[in-house]
Amino acid sequence: MSQPRSRKGPAARQQSQSDGRRSVVPEAELRHTGLRILGSMPWGTHICVFYETKQDLLDVCVAFFEAGLESNEFCVWAVSKPADEKEAMKALRARVPQFDRRLAAEQIEILKGYDWYLPANEFDLQRITGGWNVKLESALAKGFEGMRVSGNAFWLETKLWKEFREYEEELDRTLAGRKMIVMCTYALKAARAVDLMDVARAHQLTVAHRGGEWEFLETPELKQAKQEIKKLNGAIDILSGPFPGHEALTSRERVVLAQIVKGASNKEVAREFDISTRTVEFHRKNIMQKLGAKNTVDLVHKVLGEQ
Repeated sequence: MSQPRSRKGPAARQQSQSDGRRSVVPEAELRHTGLRILGSMPWGTHICVFYETKQDLLDVCVAFFEAGLESNEFCVWAVSKPADEKEAMKALRARVPQFDRRLAAEQIEILKGYDWYLPANEFDLQRITGGWNVKLESALAKGFEGMRVSGNAFWLETKLWKEFREYEEELDRTLAGRKMIVMCTYALKAARAVDLMDVARAHQLTVAHRGGEWEFLETPELKQAKQEIKKLNGAIDILSGPFPGHEALTSRERVVLAQIVKGASNKEVAREFDISTRTVEFHRKNIMQKLGAKNTVDLVHKVLGEQ
């Protein structure tokens, strides 16, 4: 499997306010996730992890928070079944050095997930996202580098999936430019196939942890993108070799030619390189003249040597 959809990273100079001061998020600043499969990720990353067993869930979350605590981040774990607060605390204490000292210093907070997301059994998207922002501002004011959060998706087993899907999508948007990393955990056994795809689309990265093993989840959008990339790479591989007249082409003409070889229209090439259709037509005309091609079919034959 391969890595799923990606979203543009946090803007290099986007700012947030904390205690009257501006908190700038450098584009290149990476944080260790604690997850072997992901390594380091920038602030604003929104991760989804599907797990199979309670032990898988505890292992993933403890590794995630251990890395955050070591990096001077404020950590919040919204716990819900199959684990509870006592089990979460026990797992952290067994793995994290000086955990009790960090707990006393209020560097980590363990919440009851249901109480945080659905107080009085009422769902309020703005209250939840606003609550995370308040905690972030407080953490920055106290001198922490930022905040990492994990919440377990108990809502897959409720009738509130639509509402929480909107929450995940809104959270994904609001994370840009903020010193936060969020990891949402989902039980595989509770997710129907349609839910799994919806979940993947609402996150930047989606992986599964089963029996101690990791794997990426691939969305339909990614599969299509990979197919297009494969086609383009194949065309570029062909163009990397010499063909009659290749030395006369500019670098831009060569990449446009790669698109032509794979069958892209002028409009598709224009969208690919964010240029006008007129510019593509100009490049195409120059390519045809330099290679002495009478038409597109003749051009492809000359490039591929299919005389």
